[in-house]
Amino acid sequence: MKEQIPPKYIQLKQEIMSWIAAREYKPHDRLPSENEIAAQFEMSRQTVRQALGDLEQEGRLYRVQGKGTFVSGHAPLPERSGDGAGGMTVGLITTHISDYIFPAIVRGVESTLRQQGAKLLLASTDNEKAKERESLASMLREPLTGLIIEPTKSAEGDTNFDLFLTLDAQQIPYVMLNERYSDVDAPVLRIDDELGGYLAAQHLLELGHTQIAGFFKTDDFQGVHRMRGFLRALREHRMAVQPDNLVRYTTEEKYTRPQSMLADMLDREHAQRPTAVICYNDELAVLMLDVIRRSGLQVPEHLSIVGFDDSSLATATEVKLTTLTHPKSEMGADAVDMLMKLAQRQPGERIMPDKIYAPSLVVRESTQPPRQPMQL
Repeated sequence: MKEQIPPKYIQLKQEIMSWIAAREYKPHDRLPSENEIAAQFEMSRQTVRQALGDLEQEGRLYRVQGKGTFVSGHAPLPERSGDGAGGMTVGLITTHISDYIFPAIVRGVESTLRQQGAKLLLASTDNEKAKERESLASMLREPLTGLIIEPTKSAEGDTNFDLFLTLDAQQIPYVMLNERYSDVDAPVLRIDDELGGYLAAQHLLELGHTQIAGFFKTDDFQGVHRMRGFLRALREHRMAVQPDNLVRYTTEEKYTRPQSMLADMLDREHAQRPTAVICYNDELAVLMLDVIRRSGLQVPEHLSIVGFDDSSLATATEVKLTTLTHPKSEMGADAVDMLMKLAQRQPGERIMPDKIYAPSLVVRESTQPPRQPMQL
């Protein structure tokens, strides 16, 4: 399923709000005419009129008969300051807020800000580019001291680059979590994902597995790097992964494609089946356990499985997962510390270095040396 694109009038609203957020049009400035906007964006006048009408109802714009449409002046953008903790406001934009490892990251950010008497503004993109744009535009209307951002589908490029330029123009410091867009110059706090993929594969190879399948979500760089580490370990052991044993998928496919592909693998002749599986994260590994059960196989007796992130899911099932660590709360707290240092940085100072966390392998019940597969 492709990412849903918002209607044209919504896209135009977001664009106009980015003009205002970037102070291209200040309070009481007149916007271009409906005809000029329609020509610029190749939209109908009706689409333009709908976007302007919505913004007028929201109090962002006002019209003067015979003169045009103007930026509202009753709620100007406040000045921003990073001096002192009192009154500070930090924004946090993540792909998700309420599930998987994200609540722990949010807690790390929130508890550290609370100690400094600062406020937290939360937004979630649901891993959709359009929602990331809405979140960025919304944050730009706030008196932010700084912003912590987890990029949305980082491997697919930065479609909201203009809003990151706006952050730079307004001198709002920001740091990135888990990954960074390749065209954005901001410090990032992230796991050494390639090392994690390497350690997962190395563990299985040392146990004696030679038929190892990998499942990686590759619309973000985390998955790309984890896959690279997996492949590097195999190359060092002079082993080639079978093309059918490497599955790449997107966010929209995460509840369908990996499970379907694993079911097909387990339906092969015994000698052709993988004896071990490496998953993009613990969430996928838990979903894969159901596929393995339905195939009449057991973990780890007939199939070893490794997750990633050492989430609560890793120990919530009857089979405790072997997995790689993720700092979660520590990363959230460190992000606040990095952001505060960035806000106090003087012009001309060196760019702040990234913070890279080395993952550790946590060996539990889901991996063991390969055995003969069960005869069905």
